[in-house]
Amino acid sequence: MKKIIATLSVLLTAGASFALAQDSTTQQPVSPPAEQADSLDQLLEQVREGRVSETQENRRREQEFINQRDQQQRLLQEARQTKANEEARSERLERQFQANETALVDLQARLEDRLGNLRELFGVIQQVAGDARGIFQGSVVSAQFPDRDAALEILIEKTGEGSQLPTIEEIEGLWFELQREMTESGRVVEFNQQVVTLNGEQVELPLVRVGDYALVSDGKYFNRQEGNGVIVELPRQPAGRFTSSAADLQEAAPGEIVAFGIDPTRGSLMATLVQTPSLWERIQQGREVGYVIIGIGLLGGLFAIIHFIYLALVGSKVRRQIRSDTPSKNNPLGRVLMVYDENRNVDVETLELKLDEAILRETPALERFLTLIKLISAVAPLLGLLGTVTGMIATFQAITLFGTGDPKLMANGISQALVTTVLGLVVAIPTLLLHSFVSGMSKRIIHILEEQSAGIIAVHAEKENVNVPAE
Repeated sequence: MKKIIATLSVLLTAGASFALAQDSTTQQPVSPPAEQADSLDQLLEQVREGRVSETQENRRREQEFINQRDQQQRLLQEARQTKANEEARSERLERQFQANETALVDLQARLEDRLGNLRELFGVIQQVAGDARGIFQGSVVSAQFPDRDAALEILIEKTGEGSQLPTIEEIEGLWFELQREMTESGRVVEFNQQVVTLNGEQVELPLVRVGDYALVSDGKYFNRQEGNGVIVELPRQPAGRFTSSAADLQEAAPGEIVAFGIDPTRGSLMATLVQTPSLWERIQQGREVGYVIIGIGLLGGLFAIIHFIYLALVGSKVRRQIRSDTPSKNNPLGRVLMVYDENRNVDVETLELKLDEAILRETPALERFLTLIKLISAVAPLLGLLGTVTGMIATFQAITLFGTGDPKLMANGISQALVTTVLGLVVAIPTLLLHSFVSGMSKRIIHILEEQSAGIIAVHAEKENVNVPAE
């Protein structure tokens, strides 16, 4: 009996739990499950109470379903009514659109009839305004008068679309800007403007505008970028004679005439000019062989200058010695004359040998560095030829690897070949001339020594013949 009661209690508890789960989905409060019954009467009472509560819950749910069904029916009716209204509105708008299309075609035809020859006029205005806009965007005058193309944009838009006619003031503005461009192209004006330097800083500088050709300040050239109109300093300035003329122009008084270099192509020649390699860049193109040629050229020039100074000093001392009767040790001729004074009593043959020995002793100092200078003048062209060969080898290697499609890939090798040849000749020609000049000075001094030695020997022989008694 107790087992039956326990089983029924468990079923009642499960039913209550199921009802609790259903109530949780509808968010309704549910009474807690009944406690376990101790007798059949209690169990029967609990079953009766559970059935009554379930019946009430089912009725409440049925009522909610009926209410929601009525609400959904009402919403469906409202949606159908809205759809019908929108369809009617769509038909009305479509009829209005077709009517507007017809009216627009009629208005467009009337506009074309009224425009007549003005259409060609507007086409010319549009073309001139477009050309003027391109000129203004690349003009140096726009650095002083920016945003000149804004009005032209409006004029081009109006004349191009045809939906709105340009005003007389806008057409006159085009004429005014063209006239101002022509007028300002012939003036030299100074004004303050924001510029961008090479280090990226924006500073305000007094710019000098030379017509439509150049912008200069502080001896430097500036350029106006077409895209954004920013005035920037040229990353590389032209030669010094151009920058110096720019400085002179900025410092000139009003009305003063100053020589100044301008670019009539408005930037093309300047861009080519600034790309021209400088002397140091030319030398760098010769690479290692070029450096060696320059090194030996400087060495040869240094030796030639040192020996020239030495021979000039020695020559002046020799000329003073010729005018003096007292031998001096500070010059080669004096030392040769001192040998004669020391050997006055010897015979002619011995004296001649002594003097020749003295001249030979002075000759190495007088001919110092001559052999080295001559060697440098001969080696420099050979080194230039070596650089030519190595440069052509590099050129052919570039052709083998990359073909002949891009000449820039071959430019380095060709530059090395030509620059080393030039450097070899530049070193050889002056060195050869210096060698000839210094060698001539040395030979003149040696000739004086030999001439004076021959005279001394002649005088000594004459004296010796006089002292010999006649037979």
